[in-house]
Amino acid sequence: MAQLRIALAQVNATVGDLDGNAALIADRTRQAHEAGAHLVVFPEMALTGYPVEDLALRGSFAEASKQALATLAVQLDEAGCAEIASYVSYLDRDDVGPRDAVAVLFGGKVVATQFKHHLPNYGVFDERRYFKPGRTLDILRIHGLEVGMVVCEDIWQEGGPISALGEAGVDLVVAPNASPYERDKNDARLPLVARRAAEAGAPLAYVNLVGGQDDLVFDGDSMAVGADGALLTRAPQFVEHLTVLDLDLPGGAARVDGPVGEFTVTRRVLHADPLPGYPALSPPAPAEPLPELAEMWAALVLGLGDYVRKNGFRSVVLGLSGGIDSAVCAALAVDALGADGVYGVSMPSVYSSAHSKSDAEDLADRTGLHYQVQPIADMVATFTKQLGLTDLAEENVQARCRGVTLMGLSNQHGHLVLATGNKSELAVGYSTIYGDAVGGFAPIKDVPKTLVWELARWRNSAGPDRPIPESSITKPPSAELRPGQVDSDSLPDYPLLDRVLDDYVEGDRGYADLLAAGFAPELVDRVLRMVDAAEYKRRQYPPGTKITFKAFGRDRRLPITNAWREGK
Repeated sequence: MAQLRIALAQVNATVGDLDGNAALIADRTRQAHEAGAHLVVFPEMALTGYPVEDLALRGSFAEASKQALATLAVQLDEAGCAEIASYVSYLDRDDVGPRDAVAVLFGGKVVATQFKHHLPNYGVFDERRYFKPGRTLDILRIHGLEVGMVVCEDIWQEGGPISALGEAGVDLVVAPNASPYERDKNDARLPLVARRAAEAGAPLAYVNLVGGQDDLVFDGDSMAVGADGALLTRAPQFVEHLTVLDLDLPGGAARVDGPVGEFTVTRRVLHADPLPGYPALSPPAPAEPLPELAEMWAALVLGLGDYVRKNGFRSVVLGLSGGIDSAVCAALAVDALGADGVYGVSMPSVYSSAHSKSDAEDLADRTGLHYQVQPIADMVATFTKQLGLTDLAEENVQARCRGVTLMGLSNQHGHLVLATGNKSELAVGYSTIYGDAVGGFAPIKDVPKTLVWELARWRNSAGPDRPIPESSITKPPSAELRPGQVDSDSLPDYPLLDRVLDDYVEGDRGYADLLAAGFAPELVDRVLRMVDAAEYKRRQYPPGTKITFKAFGRDRRLPITNAWREGK
């Protein structure tokens, strides 16, 4: 027999859209109420969107957030949802500064505002801002059961508030969260949530945000586990989802009020008396986590699609070179927006090979995107003749004529320009400012070159459409800057380059560490110098979806003016 029905509302909020987010919360609360849920839990800062970054510093935004919360409570009452407890996170503010807060809405009122802490406005969160001793922990009694809550980085820290809740006595812990996706992160979540449930000695319901926000993408993966750590249910990744679950919570948790270790516990009562036991719904089957490449593709599709939609664009435009990078970006865009929202442009120069043009056309035929050819040879000739440009300067003019072409089409038709460079190229500065680096978004900015190939092969195997021409996958990569030119003329072979970059960028390993790992000294010296010298280019590159532990621009920044060099 069940004692409590809960709903986990995995939603896609938009930063700053208080009215739209409130409407989304109201709709999911109504659905949860119609399903008979007694409480519904939304992700961290679902009312404001997340992360709000420097919006947290604006008093006007915090006041608007608090007003939207109060208005939402009344709207839920008017919609007949007064008897369901809604856990809604929002931005608050006091004399010290902005607060990441979670309120409980019930009976048309804000009946509790729980677990507020000062919100860092740098990055997503910083574990050094972990909740300090002396914090008050509120426990809410719902139908005679003690429901505690943790929020934000509580779930990632051993001990602290979760242990205190266990000592104070709770029958259930809910955890609103906003944890961005990165590769392999979901593998760590279930063991983590299971450990925290054991600390609390109670089942734990973890609710994560879903959707793209600038360079971040949230994958959902909300779940509930029992006090023994056993998985009860799990929501699918990268989609909005409402999970309704019955819990057998007989109650009887020890009830300690006042100081518990370094925390102070208070209790509030919504329903003093327990419900009679009732037949439980069939438990929802846990969603299986996606395989690794499918997961990364889904993250890139959602990150790109939400960036376009949430910023008011209806279409994108990108250069189609016939190469692997532009092909993968085009396939991602078609999956995210549909073929009618994607415009591809082939821009051949005097050095463009026949296969670069035919592979671009083949891609367009396979995906159904809009396609046109805009030759740039005459533009390049005009610049090079008038300015007397040769060699590298002439090569860069080709890229810049392509950039001007794409930006012109963007201005004329309202498309968002996509930059098609990958993480390996960005790391070593293998791009042209105001050329292939132009654009409003870079879909594979955080995807190393070798992973681009893996994703292309996976996408072609994932369905009957096979959007990426086989020739684009198998031919040697080339920017076609001069006759017969290939990337390996300027760079180490990508498999070797990516191994060095993984150790240096992701692993923060120094020159001596890389030599000890077996890399040749001349290779290490060459790659590290290219990486360190290219910071000024990376700072000017468009944002792109983060899928690794260390994404350029968010997680890794070097000084541009920097005389320090690893090595000799």
